[in-house]
Amino acid sequence: MAVKIRLKRMGMKKKPFYRVVIADERSPRDGRFIEEIGYYNPMTNPAEVKVDVERAKYWVGVGAQPTDTVRILLKKTGVIEK
Repeated sequence: MAVKIRLKRMGMKKKPFYRVVIADERSPRDGRFIEEIGYYNPMTNPAEVKVDVERAKYWVGVGAQPTDTVRILLKKTGVIEK
């Protein structure tokens, strides 16, 4: 089972809000997930990002692959070194 760290889209039409989740790569974008570790709100200025650093480091340590967007967010929060 390949595990990904990715965004789950929430919110209303044209007002997106994302949750950072750990999910099996075969599950749909907004479907089943293993654990929720944070959120990302691009609608605020500046964009609001909150991630549970401890859990994110654990999942990266056991081999979970972040998507490109999540990789950028994790670098901003200090989970992944630049």
